[in-house]
Amino acid sequence: MHPSDLADGPAQATPTTPPGAPLNLPGAQLRALAPADLPGLLAVQRACYGEDFVESADVFTRRLASPANCSLVLVQAGQVCAYLAAYHSVRGKVTPLHGDFEATPHPDTLYLHDMAVLPALAGRGLARVLLQSLWQHANAQGLQHAALVSVQGSQGYWERHGFALCSPHGDAQRQHLASYGTAAVYMRKPLAVPAAGPQP
Repeated sequence: MHPSDLADGPAQATPTTPPGAPLNLPGAQLRALAPADLPGLLAVQRACYGEDFVESADVFTRRLASPANCSLVLVQAGQVCAYLAAYHSVRGKVTPLHGDFEATPHPDTLYLHDMAVLPALAGRGLARVLLQSLWQHANAQGLQHAALVSVQGSQGYWERHGFALCSPHGDAQRQHLASYGTAAVYMRKPLAVPAAGPQP
């Protein structure tokens, strides 16, 4: 995952804008990522990553159809400004480049696969709003961990968000990690889980 807004430091999920998350983008709307957003998403992806990490519309179409999907998009006047592709997964599992969002019967992890912000809008808090919304969603769903693959020198950014280096589980997951290149690292952080209420 390579966030491009570093300046500001089984049901389909539809997280909403959290309170207390200021956004310096008048008229912007935060909502669930939809198939109609994919042309704009691909434009943002190319602007941020270069061809090495660009994933196709077909890949994202399959991901959006997954019951584990909880991806978000920020749009302004019909233009995709930023997105965060994410889904419910399990600890230690790495989604390879161009891989699907596979549903699991007992998810415990919010997997952040890809976050990108249109370079012209960097520094306006878009990444922060996307992340805060999904932290709230994960908390409501009882997910205990967040995980991602850091690429293109973004490790320090994710460390500031509480992530730490972690080893994937098994050879298959290490091969998935290798699909991002030798500099990619798997990272994870614990999430706060609401305390259980009084038992009847």
